[in-house]
Amino acid sequence: MDVDAETTKIDPDHDIPHLLNSSIEAPPSLLPQRHYCDITGLEAPYTDPATALRFHDKSVYELIKALSSSAAKDYLSARGVNPIVK
Repeated sequence: MDVDAETTKIDPDHDIPHLLNSSIEAPPSLLPQRHYCDITGLEAPYTDPATALRFHDKSVYELIKALSSSAAKDYLSARGVNPIVK
């Protein structure tokens, strides 16, 4: 089914450069960086002082208190933090 009998030719030298004039560069954000829970992935307003793990609520904190130091180090290394557990 041919609606247009005419074919449109695109000239890459003429048509594409105007599409590439936009820039993705932007200044740094003024908003503070968000922190996420190391266990659940939800937003984390709290940090455990003993392990430096971020947590979402009291139930996750209870779980963090029961973790071994090696498990806490694994969570910190997954986040990309140098794991120093006291």
